[in-house]
Amino acid sequence: MDLTLGRKGDYAMRAVLDLACHYGQGRRKAREIAEAMDIPARYLPQILALLVRRRLLVAVAGREGGYELARDPRDVTLMEVLEVAQGPMTTDTCVLRGAGPDASGLRDRACILHGPWIRAQRGLAEQLRKTTFRELADAHGVPARPTPTPGPATPREGA
Repeated sequence: MDLTLGRKGDYAMRAVLDLACHYGQGRRKAREIAEAMDIPARYLPQILALLVRRRLLVAVAGREGGYELARDPRDVTLMEVLEVAQGPMTTDTCVLRGAGPDASGLRDRACILHGPWIRAQRGLAEQLRKTTFRELADAHGVPARPTPTPGPATPREGA
């Protein structure tokens, strides 16, 4: 059984993971993300633009610009990025494609596998909703950086 991501989902996950690993370190250029995560540089801007439109990323143009997560990676889930990139995770069709009619001769009933399949899908969706990009960054060997807090004001010389 193939449960792999499509190309857009794969690249979106990689890009967000890179930004999660660099969270709090400033903006990242698209070329930096592409190189670090082995994403085609010509395709990445489309993925980043999609994530910006859906408010998962913030983009700033210019020499000092780049991309960064719009929220702390603790608040960005795998499901959220997956659904932005690939759409909702649902199965409305019968699992047994081409299966014949049930014992009563009706085709409009759910197939015998429908219930277990939907329960399995819900379990996967729940795990994707629970898993954050901070967890992935931690597993990738990037410890969480404390959120910067403003320190006390220091007097300027000559003031």
